[in-house]
Amino acid sequence: MTGRTANPRIEKLIVDRWSPRAFDGSEMPQEDLDVIFEAAGWAPSAYNVQPWTFLYAKKGDANWDLLLSQLIDFNQSWAKDASALVYVVSDTQMRSDKGNSDNHSHSFDAGAAWVLAALQAQALGYHTHGMTGLKFGEAEKALGIPEDHRLEAAFVIGKQGPKETLPDFLQEREVPSTRKPVAEIAKGGKFA
Repeated sequence: MTGRTANPRIEKLIVDRWSPRAFDGSEMPQEDLDVIFEAAGWAPSAYNVQPWTFLYAKKGDANWDLLLSQLIDFNQSWAKDASALVYVVSDTQMRSDKGNSDNHSHSFDAGAAWVLAALQAQALGYHTHGMTGLKFGEAEKALGIPEDHRLEAAFVIGKQGPKETLPDFLQEREVPSTRKPVAEIAKGGKFA
């Protein structure tokens, strides 16, 4: 489907997942969004603390304008046509009755949850686009994120729309990207 080449043993769902910017603005059933979040919740995490929280809005609901306004202007320009907008927040603390301690894998674990959300969305016929083009520093306050939590990133979910809805310079980029070869991303032993 995507024209990408990969080892044939790699799961097709993984290879077919990509991040378009053109969305059709269609309504997304809450049931589909809940399935995507449930899938994300199956991600592994240190001590199974599941340090992620997803703050979301569906297009047109009472939270949409607030969440959309916390993206940088460039991302707002295309994300406005998605069906849902989600912010990924991680808890920086391992919480227990014996006291809290630093959770060194909170970002790693939240990233695992995001990728399962993206793959589940793909399996349901949606596309996702993750981004860190957020108004960091402002967004945490606007979204009421506690100081012992970290705003990691945001992503949109929606049905892919025609690339012609995008400005010309983005239409050219509206194709699945390639990936670095394994030899560039994996090293036996030490880094250098």
